[in-house]
Amino acid sequence: MDGDHGSADSPGGGPQPQTRLALADYFTLGNALCGFMAVWQLASAQLSQLPPGIEGPLQRGHLATAVILLLAAAVCDLFDGRVARKLGGSGMGAELDNLADVISFGFAPAFFVVAWATTLPRGALAMVAAAAVLLAVVVRLARFSCQPPCARYFTGLPSPFGAMAVITVVLLDPPAYLGIAAILTVAWLMVSRVEYPKPRGRLAIAILVWIVGSVGCLTAWAIDAPAGEALLYSGSSLLFVLILTIPGYVLVTRRQARDETEDNVAWSAVRES
Repeated sequence: MDGDHGSADSPGGGPQPQTRLALADYFTLGNALCGFMAVWQLASAQLSQLPPGIEGPLQRGHLATAVILLLAAAVCDLFDGRVARKLGGSGMGAELDNLADVISFGFAPAFFVVAWATTLPRGALAMVAAAAVLLAVVVRLARFSCQPPCARYFTGLPSPFGAMAVITVVLLDPPAYLGIAAILTVAWLMVSRVEYPKPRGRLAIAILVWIVGSVGCLTAWAIDAPAGEALLYSGSSLLFVLILTIPGYVLVTRRQARDETEDNVAWSAVRES
């Protein structure tokens, strides 16, 4: 996730990195392929509406298929790093991961915003928001490449979560200015200094369960199930709550850990005196 991909690179004058694809790299390529297929799905849906002169938003089925493809890309992105750490990766792993993330979590959600902009009376401002999403992901991934791989936290909202947040805004189809403001806020969160924990262990399992649940909600919404709208809004609310509350949780737990350390140091000093 966000370049969290093991590799066989050797520092200094060590052996040359492996340039053959490892198993983890195929998950990364699957990520890129799903992102491309999502854009293709949206573009085909738009083109199909041109000859009949149909105006308005795209059909639910097309949108849901594109979103499910991006959720599949997120699953691939979640597993490529885990597979690389377990079985070893190639020297191209980190670079492939960043390139795939730009496609699936930068260009694809930006194209969602572009498709939404065509339904708005003032779509030019939404196009600015789409460009902000793409550029935010590019900057975020470049900054991540400069961070030490052992860090326990992401600096800024991880791009898969940012992409899902942007797409959720598009699916909810709020008033234009409210939606654009929400998309720009998500873009800012991705390049901010707000910290998010890396998905390891139980957190990774929780994210996978959330993705599976999201696919179920979108499927119900796409087939116009009786509770489809309620599921869509419930899942959207949960996503935004997670994005906004996780940084607060990290800040509180870090402060508690620091206070406990200071108390332990003070108590040790008292005992020694």
